[in-house]
Amino acid sequence: MRFDLSTILVLAFLFFVGSLLGWIIEVIYRRFFSGNNPERKWINPGFLIGPYIPLYGFSLVILFVFSWIPVNYIPGILARKLVLFALMALAVTALEYVGGLIFIKRMNIKLWDYSKEWGNIKGIICPKFSLYWMILSAVYYFLIHPKVIESLYWLADHLTFSFFVGFFYGVFLIDFVYSMQVLVKIRRFARENQIELRLEEFKEYLIRKKVNMKIRVGFMISLRPTNKDFAEDIKEFIANHFEKR
Repeated sequence: MRFDLSTILVLAFLFFVGSLLGWIIEVIYRRFFSGNNPERKWINPGFLIGPYIPLYGFSLVILFVFSWIPVNYIPGILARKLVLFALMALAVTALEYVGGLIFIKRMNIKLWDYSKEWGNIKGIICPKFSLYWMILSAVYYFLIHPKVIESLYWLADHLTFSFFVGFFYGVFLIDFVYSMQVLVKIRRFARENQIELRLEEFKEYLIRKKVNMKIRVGFMISLRPTNKDFAEDIKEFIANHFEKR
């Protein structure tokens, strides 16, 4: 793997693609398979407004970088590939753990919850999803990486590609700043009540409440209060939801 401006642009583009594809996967999962969404409503996943989830973006970058790791010293082709895919899965799982832990410790917000999964650690990571990451690593390595790498480097040498990547990060930065301001407001009330607020459950609660109040529910901006602030929404969410546990 080359370490130059083209590689930086390729990594930036992979982050964008991974974030977008991850968002699509999460939208479909929450709509059709999630047990926390019995009404099968469309829910914008993650903590950002736009169609991207950074965790998946960083994960795709990790898969790209790890695909270049030489494992020829391990005897047997199958063994080499299994070791490589295990390293990829472990790296992504570590990223998932650190990212989830930062939000719990710093924001009192749980972005996802694996508490009901076997072998989970603090509800942030579990063997089941680490296995999924390992399978996705194999899919990327065999079906995607060898077919797109040359095309990506070819695109990176063109000015239009740089403009496209820059435009995405400009929009992403604005979205990130706005969304973090919203999360800071939520954090204040979560800390006052000494809870870890599960963001996805809170989003679903807001959607149901807006439907009952006949308020138009925006798919992309689902994390919006029913009044001027989140105070009333969070107090009701805590009273109605946490008493059931």
